[in-house]
Amino acid sequence: EVQLVESGGGLVQTGGSLRLSCAASGFVLDDYAIGWFRRAPGKEREGISLINGSDGTTYYQDSVKGRFTVSSDNAKNTVYLQMNSLKPEDTGVYFCAAVRGVVAGLLGRNEYDYWGQGTQVTVSS
Repeated sequence: EVQLVESGGGLVQTGGSLRLSCAASGFVLDDYAIGWFRRAPGKEREGISLINGSDGTTYYQDSVKGRFTVSSDNAKNTVYLQMNSLKPEDTGVYFCAAVRGVVAGLLGRNEYDYWGQGTQVTVSS
């Protein structure tokens, strides 16, 4: 059974940091791309980052470039999202999602095969 489990969310002040984890099971990370999505209050889910499990190439939405870093530990079948210099507008539920193959940029939410349940991130001003 394929599962994605996010963890690491919480409440942090503006300028603070959090590291989210996405633990994958039921498939091998090397064969998949993992995307991170954010659903801000009252907004649609948007893709903010992606990593190809096969070669580690990464992509970011402009709003998080230079502040967020996505990485993977294929031995642990886990993907991380290090979030620094957090802003109130980063508040939302963060999801990871998996799609088989290698991709060349951020994908829309309809293009993924599997999703995690999400973890809440709240940045206070």
